[in-house]
Amino acid sequence: MPFTPAQLRASLGGVIAFPVTPFDAKLRLNLPGLRKNLRKLVKHDVCAIVVGAGTGELHSLSTEEHLAVVKATLEEVAGRRPVLAGVGFSPQTAQDMAKSCTDAGVDGILIFPPYYPGDANDDGMFAYYRDTAAATKRGVIIYSRDHANFSPAAVERLATIPNLVAFKDGQGDIRRFQQIMTRVGDRLHWIGGAGDDCVPAYYSAGVRTYTSSIANVAPRLSLRLHELASARTPAADAELSAIMKTLVVPLYAFRARRKGYEVSVMKTQMDLSGQVGGRVRPPLNDIKPEELEELRATMKAWEPWL
Repeated sequence: MPFTPAQLRASLGGVIAFPVTPFDAKLRLNLPGLRKNLRKLVKHDVCAIVVGAGTGELHSLSTEEHLAVVKATLEEVAGRRPVLAGVGFSPQTAQDMAKSCTDAGVDGILIFPPYYPGDANDDGMFAYYRDTAAATKRGVIIYSRDHANFSPAAVERLATIPNLVAFKDGQGDIRRFQQIMTRVGDRLHWIGGAGDDCVPAYYSAGVRTYTSSIANVAPRLSLRLHELASARTPAADAELSAIMKTLVVPLYAFRARRKGYEVSVMKTQMDLSGQVGGRVRPPLNDIKPEELEELRATMKAWEPWL
């Protein structure tokens, strides 16, 4: 049976994995590749799996493709980990996606900001999240990213949504995030969602759950980052600092070279390590041919974690 909102919240501790959505050379959906990747991922003790989200190129999927990804994931994971689905776009589309994914059997919904060519006001944003959450009986998580950059007061109001269980920060503004956490307290579960490279900062602020794109390539490394950052001992801090310096920070610097590389680079790393990444769909770009060998050369340092 799918999780209740309370069960979902209780399960969120550690690493949340965000699988890519593989496409073939002609940019067609590659569900066998997705299933292969999930068979590896589910062997590791991630606390949840979120598909059809940012790393999964939600923006490029039709609603039919999105549901196919969700259903394939549910079949492959088979209850061994909670499965959540990303939803978004227009208010009606977000609600429809939430309903169809709930009917398919997901354990929760991650709500992306609505599409809007400007900054919506707090009342409009609250209505969007309230109505999307009302389309499902599952627990929902709000993803603060891009123009969905909330004040502490706005998050306090959002926390009144009955089935809202967690808040995922994708802004990376630790000062603002601490203010939000202080004001709202334990009404919500707090998730660091700006990247693996922000783990030390998030965990210093008291967060103990983070979303990892590195889990696509090296789940063991993602889990080790959580363990070390949680330990808060001199030895753990030293090891964490070394891993950040040699692997994580250089990876994120590579990803920052071009908009969209946060997905393209992860997919290329997956291909280089024997998994199925494939191409990215427009408006994202595949990495440049001359960068492939450069990225390949970095993979030797990743071998102990693969």
